[in-house]
Amino acid sequence: MPTSRSRRPGLRAALSGAALGLSTALASLALPVALGAAPAGAADGTRLHLVTMEGPGLAAAPPGPATEIARWRIRAQQDAVLARLDGTTPVYRYSTALNGLAVELTAAQARDLVTAPGVALVEPAEVRRLAGRDLEADPARLSPGGARRGGEGVLVGVVDTGLDPDTPLFAATARVSRGAGDAPTCVAEPSWGPGWCTDKVVAGRWFVDGFGRDRLASRARLSPVDDVGHGTQVASIAAGNADVPVRVRGNEVGRYAGIAPDAQVGVYKACWTAPDPADDGCSTADLVAAIDRAVADGVDVLNLSVAGPSTLDTVELALLGAAEADVVVVAAAGGDAVGGTAHSSPWVTTVGAGTGTVRRGEVRLGGGTRLVGAMTSPTEPVRARLVRGADAAARGASRGEARRCEPGSLDTAVVAERVVLCVRGGVGRVDKCQTVADADGVGMGLVNTDPGGLSADLHAVPTVHLAVGDGRRLVSWAARHPRGHIVLAARPVTRAVPRVLEWSSTGSPAAAYPKPDVVAPGDGVLGAVPGGEGWQFLGGTSAAAAWVSGTAARLRADRGWSAAATRSALVTTAEPLPAGVLDAGAGRVRVQAVDSPGLVLGIDPADYREWLEGDRLGLNTTSLVVRREGTLTRTVTNVGRRARYFSTSAAGFERHDVTVTPAALRLGPGESARITVRVARGDGTQEDGAVLLRGGAGTRTRLPLLVTR
Repeated sequence: MPTSRSRRPGLRAALSGAALGLSTALASLALPVALGAAPAGAADGTRLHLVTMEGPGLAAAPPGPATEIARWRIRAQQDAVLARLDGTTPVYRYSTALNGLAVELTAAQARDLVTAPGVALVEPAEVRRLAGRDLEADPARLSPGGARRGGEGVLVGVVDTGLDPDTPLFAATARVSRGAGDAPTCVAEPSWGPGWCTDKVVAGRWFVDGFGRDRLASRARLSPVDDVGHGTQVASIAAGNADVPVRVRGNEVGRYAGIAPDAQVGVYKACWTAPDPADDGCSTADLVAAIDRAVADGVDVLNLSVAGPSTLDTVELALLGAAEADVVVVAAAGGDAVGGTAHSSPWVTTVGAGTGTVRRGEVRLGGGTRLVGAMTSPTEPVRARLVRGADAAARGASRGEARRCEPGSLDTAVVAERVVLCVRGGVGRVDKCQTVADADGVGMGLVNTDPGGLSADLHAVPTVHLAVGDGRRLVSWAARHPRGHIVLAARPVTRAVPRVLEWSSTGSPAAAYPKPDVVAPGDGVLGAVPGGEGWQFLGGTSAAAAWVSGTAARLRADRGWSAAATRSALVTTAEPLPAGVLDAGAGRVRVQAVDSPGLVLGIDPADYREWLEGDRLGLNTTSLVVRREGTLTRTVTNVGRRARYFSTSAAGFERHDVTVTPAALRLGPGESARITVRVARGDGTQEDGAVLLRGGAGTRTRLPLLVTR
């Protein structure tokens, strides 16, 4: 049954495997292998390369004598390659997610290995950027989840910059335990303090040999501890504990919960800081090592918020191994990609970024005038006299510095117990507010002087951020009312108009399956950062992927479904957006709807490799693509508790004749049936829509369909 969960589903016969058939697979993907921009080679002319052997790793192998034989065979294959290199010592050996090596090679050795027996792929290691993005122009959400429960018994693996576990978001609770013997070993290290390996954080590992210890910034710690905050934010969004107070300058401004607050977290640090921030990133050799270890540790959901090419490479093959181990693999689509999203393989749930919720506030000027801007503050309204920053310059500070509320520029005698009007520029928004707080001000009106977005930051005092037009109105009012009082007040949290953010990477019409799969909030989602009670907004497809990883963890905990069924529910219950399939995929993930999809589309994990090796029958994916005209079939399974009728139809097509048969299905619990989708030749243009299956209980299963030229 495709919806039953299996921690280690079977893989097809011999683990030694046949050739990966990468040339065939690449033709199916319609994408070339990208060698990428590799770090500079060593003085002796060598460069770190990733060598992938034919056949799978041990990811899906059941325990027993056959697996031990396969392990010996993998070792022998790798040793044969090393012998060809005169016994070179590898940087890494991979054996779980894939069978491969990370090894220093000259250009001549790399060319030789491409044709060596048993070798499927050779490519230079490269350093990739995290998929986060500075989104100061967008509104923010205080807590991504808000749920008090969810994810119990599920392990979320986060491959990122590490974790700062010294925060209540990752403290041990009574609700996160797994079955006896299920949790991996969390090894305490000198900078991974005693007590940080808990029932909440059950794995803490780090991988740096691909990036290079000699390339690290002085602040980088050789441990799973987070140096920059990105990994901590991602983990907190996906699985941070519930009911954690959010405090700014000692004042509580709300309560926090990750999407799956009861899930456990596994930390796999593979992304590092360099002396020059432009050189920060994640070596593909370290990423594969982290994925390999996470799969061996038995993670249920794997989050990878790292950008990459829209091509099949060693990282994607490692993620294939994770999928073969029944892991839900969630990865960020990236931003500003050319030629398609990152992680375009069908075994990855690729996540783009969309709008989230909006936190607004208002400045009340009297007489019913209200200026609306961005605000994060659930506190009571603040009523106080308004003073212009330019009129409150401290001794030694210029009017311009005080107008911009630069640090140390405001006179406490003038500012105390007042709201200060500050303009953008000079220093950061939060720094301006801190200047107001340091001068004993009780609030800030922040105004843009040029076109730009608004930010609901976590400020030291209540702050409303106004756009240019309303900012001018406030400045003018302050000039006319030098002793006037105003009120700063929060408005109810609302949802932004659902849309895909313009920088979120779009898919390629030439790919085998449309990407991204879904989108999720990526316009400034709050997460914890290192520093105990530190908080910061994270934007980009990193935040969106973390959101979906948490949703997947909740779903696996609640329904016990396989990875494929979980991925299916994420897609088929998504809320359609006013954008094409290559922009939005199926639409925006709906946390509250994923556990009631009506129908799911299951995939045996072994099918991914068979497709990769040239099986032209295709995969039972939730996303569909047809080249001009043709026929597709999909198998759907009723995951409800009662027999139901399901009607079928196509929607959204004007230039193509799309039909779905049969017109109706009756399926008992756990029963499956096949549907056929036929696309007749249209006018030759690209068009997208969806196949809909409506259930008698009100469920709607929606499969995005792209018809390409």
